[in-house]
Amino acid sequence: MNVRAVTNEFAKMRHLRVGLVAVVMVLAVLGLSLYTVVSSPTFSPDAPSAWNGLLAGMSLGIPLISPLLLAVLASRQTDIEHQGNGWLLQATSGLAPGGMCRAKFTALGLVVAASTIGTSLLVIMVGKLLVGIVPPVSLAHWVGFTGCMLVVNLAVLAGHILLSAKVDNQLVALGIGILGTILAVFSQGLPAVAAHATPWGYYALAMAADYQGSDFVALPLPYPSIAALAVVAGVLFTIITYRFDHQEA
Repeated sequence: MNVRAVTNEFAKMRHLRVGLVAVVMVLAVLGLSLYTVVSSPTFSPDAPSAWNGLLAGMSLGIPLISPLLLAVLASRQTDIEHQGNGWLLQATSGLAPGGMCRAKFTALGLVVAASTIGTSLLVIMVGKLLVGIVPPVSLAHWVGFTGCMLVVNLAVLAGHILLSAKVDNQLVALGIGILGTILAVFSQGLPAVAAHATPWGYYALAMAADYQGSDFVALPLPYPSIAALAVVAGVLFTIITYRFDHQEA
């Protein structure tokens, strides 16, 4: 990993309001998680399934918010190279386009990881202190859900970095982000086989809880599918970025 290139990407973030986008992502998911339990007529902070209500809210909020904002993050971080001819400038200093994409993914990936984990911790804190949920948190299920959503977020981020690097018109990338949001939400009503067809479908596969009957219930997490997504996305990102290295900037 080119540490200097990653450091340069963090320096660029100061002018791109990446932190603001990440904060909006966290607060939007938190708001939707709280709305789910507040709007439920059967929710009780004393019920054994109380934490499932917040997990169901996060399972809905992340697919609604993350696809588009991840597209925005990748687009802003990459479009600066198109506008300032950064690909050529960095190539003359020895950093090929593929290396820049890997540096961008590393830098943005750390931001996305911090926001995803931070959202999960914040929802727990708010659920305990503000909502007043009494039963203990099911940490194993909560950590598993957070890990699954992190993998999906990183896979989608990687795809958008490649798309934004390849296509000069960033409206295309943002349009794909909107389409990803639609696919992420509607995949919740599709068979599991269909949800596996796109990266955004994995948001639906990784739902941790849902409203069934008159109560929130925990759902099993698809660890094998998420692991397969991580491997496939990682291999494809590596192959494509190394192909970028052998193309003209």
